[in-house]
Amino acid sequence: MWGRPLMPAPSRQPCPLRPEQLRQWLKIVQGGGLLRRRLSPWGRIHIDRHLPFLCVYRRPPQGNDTGTERLLLGEAAYLLAPGLPSCHDRLSHLVREIAAIQHQCCGGFILLEIWADAWPPAEKGMAAEEEGGAAFRILAPRNGAPLATLEVLEQSLLEVRLRNRPAEVAVEYGRKCAPPGMKPLLTGAQQKTLDCTLLGIAVRPVYRDPEDGHLYPFALRTLHRGLSRALKQGIYEYLRQRCCRPFAHYLELGRRAMTRAVWESDRRLAAIGDRFDLLLHVTPVNSRSAWEAFRRNRCSRIPEFHYRPRNIDPALLKRELYRIPLEHVEDPTLARLFEEKRRELDGKLDLLADRGRREFLYASSRVFGVPDADLVAAAREILRRVPAQVREPGGQRALDARAFARAARRELAHYRHQMPELAACVEVRDDVAGLIASGGHLLVASDARVGKSRVDATLQHEVGTHLVTYYNGLAQPLRLLHVGLAGYDETQEGLAVLAEYLAGGLNGARLRVLAGRVLAVQHLVQGADFIETYRMLADEEGFAGFQAFTIAMRVHRGGGLTKDQVYLRGLSGLLDYLGSGGALETLLLGKFALHQVPWIEELRWRRVLREPVLRPRYLDAAACRACLCRLREGLDLATLVEEVTR
Repeated sequence: MWGRPLMPAPSRQPCPLRPEQLRQWLKIVQGGGLLRRRLSPWGRIHIDRHLPFLCVYRRPPQGNDTGTERLLLGEAAYLLAPGLPSCHDRLSHLVREIAAIQHQCCGGFILLEIWADAWPPAEKGMAAEEEGGAAFRILAPRNGAPLATLEVLEQSLLEVRLRNRPAEVAVEYGRKCAPPGMKPLLTGAQQKTLDCTLLGIAVRPVYRDPEDGHLYPFALRTLHRGLSRALKQGIYEYLRQRCCRPFAHYLELGRRAMTRAVWESDRRLAAIGDRFDLLLHVTPVNSRSAWEAFRRNRCSRIPEFHYRPRNIDPALLKRELYRIPLEHVEDPTLARLFEEKRRELDGKLDLLADRGRREFLYASSRVFGVPDADLVAAAREILRRVPAQVREPGGQRALDARAFARAARRELAHYRHQMPELAACVEVRDDVAGLIASGGHLLVASDARVGKSRVDATLQHEVGTHLVTYYNGLAQPLRLLHVGLAGYDETQEGLAVLAEYLAGGLNGARLRVLAGRVLAVQHLVQGADFIETYRMLADEEGFAGFQAFTIAMRVHRGGGLTKDQVYLRGLSGLLDYLGSGGALETLLLGKFALHQVPWIEELRWRRVLREPVLRPRYLDAAACRACLCRLREGLDLATLVEEVTR
């Protein structure tokens, strides 16, 4: 998660900052360009653009302050420098010049210096598991302190929780805002001349062992994220009070320029994700013939499923996966997203390796989860409300695979007006079951049939959701947004079902199928075999033979795949999201999970992400707009079921 380790500083040496070097740096700052340079032998300066702040860390001359400099990595403007007395004058000059330039461009400037506080004597000998939570001291000038800024900064730091304990925050007013043994980078007179403010933040070093200095990486990450958010919120309030150049949101103060480590990590993670399609590898290629054999055996013998040969070695891909040096990613938001994706890819590779084995179900539960009591209750309520005899409107009229493929190609033609380079195609194949969106294409089973009343809803599910988000993600700078961030399946499938509703094609029969999948997964995790699952669906819940077989096949494929419960769970989560004011358009940027929406929004504010290129066709219908209004007013799953089945 952190930048490359910086070289330790000798305790006694001349200042490495040369005057000609400082002049070159200031010229870049004056022009609003990206300044990113290493100080020799220790330190770094990074300034994205014209910004009204600078975060500073000065390393103590003795050089025994492990981890503290990492708290600043990822900020849009930071300076890591030696705290040697011989460096003070040039550092002070550099900071003054940066303050003058940025104040002129932005209308204000605030300097925040961060350092490690001393451990309280009573806590220094504590065992790691007994150590307290985060603690901060905010140091402010006695005269002219920005009270509103201090209040926001204090409240934001109080939200930092470590080891499940709230932070302790104290605000102290004095004449000196500097680490122990060092002079302030700006005197009071200089602050007044420059019309800027200097604040200090002393952080209790709970991210390392107080005895031997070894880092606690999880504590350091938590503290880094919390401090980064608090700094931006405090700076934003300072600028708002000073009537500087307006910023619409505190997240606009975040970093825009990404390091090579970000793009390289994203590329390598996406490349591994693109190397295999889990669903294709765990979906039987003989589903139709397996059904015929199952029926001939009077539904009493577990069918034999055949799968595609695995064309990758999961162990080799895992080795490649863990060679990606995510610790070099400075940005705390992107580091978290990358770490989550690495864990998910690890789990999906386990699924691929364990196909057909008992361990497959355990790996699936880790990746996709299992139904909780509320989801099972919701599924049972749907099956209670919707009669078992419900049929698709329009009787038996249906499009075969080739007719549906033609309709899908017409649908894709609509999106080529928005994106002429759209590479999506539709393939009718014998080796897939049903419909699968894979690698930016739509695969249609040769024996697939889609009821005429469900054609448009199915197109909005597969094309208007899965392919639209794939190509919107492909148009983003981050490649993972088309592969899918960790946990994206639940939100993707929920969004696809919601698209069916917004297109006017979600009906009782479809909801019964989604509910049946939840109960089938529940039976699976409780130890039921294929025959028991099939009989529960057919005999107890009233599903027709082939439909019950298909649901059971989807759930038992590979050795027990729990993914099919995410459709109903994702739909329920999206109803809560929209009812609480969430924006549907945000979910179209690419493939990601609902819990990642705040991070996606942050990256949008920071202009790391672009606006989506493709807009689903169903959003332009008047009926869809009316449905969205109801969803935003608050529509729970039970009410939606009642509306659909009315």
